[in-house]
Amino acid sequence: PAASLGFWRARLAARRVDFREIATRFGEPMLEFRDPSGLVFHLVGGDDGRTPWSGSDVSPADAVRGLHSVTMLVRRSSRTLELMTGVLGWRVVGEAERATRVATGGDGPGHVIDVIEAPEVPVALNGIGTVHHVAMAIATDDEQLQLRAELVELGVSVTEVRDRQYFRSIYFREPGGVLFEVATVTPGFTVDEPLTQLGRGLKLPPWEEPERSAIEAGLPEVAHA
Repeated sequence: PAASLGFWRARLAARRVDFREIATRFGEPMLEFRDPSGLVFHLVGGDDGRTPWSGSDVSPADAVRGLHSVTMLVRRSSRTLELMTGVLGWRVVGEAERATRVATGGDGPGHVIDVIEAPEVPVALNGIGTVHHVAMAIATDDEQLQLRAELVELGVSVTEVRDRQYFRSIYFREPGGVLFEVATVTPGFTVDEPLTQLGRGLKLPPWEEPERSAIEAGLPEVAHA
């Protein structure tokens, strides 16, 4: 909520996190900071009716509601937007300097992507401090296969359907080079544990279970702040 930004200013300052106050190209106030790996985060103040994230020392009135949006930097946005609106079903809901906001399933927080035309940016490399891909949900396996066939017909290099245990995915790069994933909603993350336990244990697909000991040995220790 916009009224909670004062709380977040004080919280970030108390933890010695460097931040700056900026406004999005669409007029929303926000705080910008980086995580320890260098990844840029924005806390966006707005009108968001989703249930607040609970279970910490942050009050429900101030708590994060969820992901607001994704920002994509591309050198030229025209072909990116053509694919997103013409094939993937996104629609333009806002335009500003060098920025186009597209939405699907609604136009509020959690439903939007900001495509920024930035010809000056260097070619991105995968690694610490970067976002690997942008994932989108699709309702059914049949719709996923239909979309894949359409992408193939258009000459897009798209993977076969890959079983991720909790969903099935296809991957392809949009014309600006950003990697997209389109994943089915089912069977979902509660297929092997209840909702209240999500994130508390290391879940591996069956084909990785033989390597559990080695994988666990390489994980960093996580402590609650």
